[in-house]
Amino acid sequence: MIESWRWFGPQDPISLRDIRQTGARGIVTALHDIPNGTFWPEEEIASRRRMIEAAGLEWVVTESIPVHEDIKTGAPGWEKWAVNWAETVRALARQGIRTICYNFMPVLDWTRTDLDYELEDGATALRFEFAAYAAFDLFILQREGAEADYDAADIALAEERFARMSIEERDRLTANIIAGLPGSEESYTLETFRDRLASYCGIGREELFRNLQNFLEIVVPAAEEEGAVLAIHPDDPPRSLFGLPRIVGSLGDLQRIAGMNPSMANGFTVCSGSLGVSAGNNIPEIVDALGERIHFAHLRATRREQDPRSFREDAHLEGDVDMVAIIRALRRMERQTGKWIPMRPDHGHRILNDLSGTSTPGYPAIGRLRGLAELRGVTRAVDILDTVEAAAE
Repeated sequence: MIESWRWFGPQDPISLRDIRQTGARGIVTALHDIPNGTFWPEEEIASRRRMIEAAGLEWVVTESIPVHEDIKTGAPGWEKWAVNWAETVRALARQGIRTICYNFMPVLDWTRTDLDYELEDGATALRFEFAAYAAFDLFILQREGAEADYDAADIALAEERFARMSIEERDRLTANIIAGLPGSEESYTLETFRDRLASYCGIGREELFRNLQNFLEIVVPAAEEEGAVLAIHPDDPPRSLFGLPRIVGSLGDLQRIAGMNPSMANGFTVCSGSLGVSAGNNIPEIVDALGERIHFAHLRATRREQDPRSFREDAHLEGDVDMVAIIRALRRMERQTGKWIPMRPDHGHRILNDLSGTSTPGYPAIGRLRGLAELRGVTRAVDILDTVEAAAE
């Protein structure tokens, strides 16, 4: 696997020089300052590529080109946004960046209720707390029809959680959910968030699957012509939020998407943390099933709490995912297909100097460096074990 690191551009508090010292050689980035739906000028792509290469690194994955909400809803005129997306893929490929990670999550990208949940050892982690989420939905957002998504016990739990929040805590919860986490496509106010949710009225899973297929019919041929590959990211978390459909959360979902277009350019990002939130997902089996359609990997671990609808980010080798088995499956896939895929550590804990410094939420320097070191060690151990076992056969 190609050891890589997510970098949010020149404004990222972790510099390219810092990243070079981690031992990673690949950079995962995007032109985050360009508005959603707009074509990325090739000269701006080239300028960013030259900046990365001057630091002794390589831009290996674009994460992400945002998919416009009109594409997801199938709104009139959605095709122009898809054409812009396809032309951006072409421009990236001409500059040698041929792996494109994207997601098809309606309205919100990855969602957390707490960005600094304190752990027993004093580190902090990202967390999704179901009771806080429900309290926001029912009593802050006051989403129309929200009560139908909860039973009486859930509503009572949310009401009690809301009553315990100070005004400051309610404001922070709102910001965490709708203000836009790193890599998110958009940020909202409560009013604009309600408006965006309303645009999905009448759109369920089947409609969203159909809109994804229509999108792929435009963008996959462009990627294929340029030698690029697309890697859809699983939903995070892999279940409905705010009554919105989600369609990238299980092996069945992924296989259905694979069936939409036979091209290997229609591929996947395996995110062990997102998929690991669902107890029904066996990630090594997912890797084996998708095989050469896997073009990118996010390696992190999540841990479900007593209420399994709540979870937090755990250390990379802990939590509810078998990271050793996942890495072994990925390495087996690489040997079988003859290609190395980029991987990156993801959502590290804030530890040591991370706690007193500035970092992008979910992307601290030392926490991710710990994760990368652990993943590197597991990968080398797996390679040695597999070599010994193969020689013994």
